[in-house]
Amino acid sequence: MAERRRGAALEKALLDAAWAELTLHGYAKFTMDAVVKRAGTSPPVLYRRWSDRDELVRATIAHTMKEARLAIPDTGSLREDVLTLMREINSTRAELATIVIAHLAAHYQATGIRPGDITDPLVTGRKEAVDVLFDRAVERGEIDPGRLTERIKSLPFDLLRHEFLTTFAAAPDRALEEIVDEIFLPLLVGDADDRARAGRV
Repeated sequence: MAERRRGAALEKALLDAAWAELTLHGYAKFTMDAVVKRAGTSPPVLYRRWSDRDELVRATIAHTMKEARLAIPDTGSLREDVLTLMREINSTRAELATIVIAHLAAHYQATGIRPGDITDPLVTGRKEAVDVLFDRAVERGEIDPGRLTERIKSLPFDLLRHEFLTTFAAAPDRALEEIVDEIFLPLLVGDADDRARAGRV
């Protein structure tokens, strides 16, 4: 006899089943009944937690992003820290980003929710990781905190997301280096001497 799932274990099983349905069939064919069947549970169990499929979709994306929480690199230089984090996102989240952005287009149209509302960095952990990188760079004296803005902090990751949007695939490593070296660092640290101190060779 199968062990009865409860609490966090049950919720994880439900959200994993919902994610499987989204990736296989997309939002248009995503139903609460299909999730119930895949999870091997009953409708009341699912509806007690999420009242409709849009609420379940949002919870599923947030859960999946948390499951893939990023490690925070500490290489000793801002350039390498940012590149390391971008490479991890690139290698582990290209498919996830494609599903969130492309498969759920109908969801955004139906609800008025934007992709960024679902993949809120505060939920996914990305903002926390990015803030730590910049705090360390300031402590090492690599950058002037007066230059930091939230837009500059998010810029390399926003451009990486744009790569996912336009290609539906992971970006080549050269593109990551171009984003960091030719766009991001010049905005943040200024002249060549400052960029060398930030870790650019």
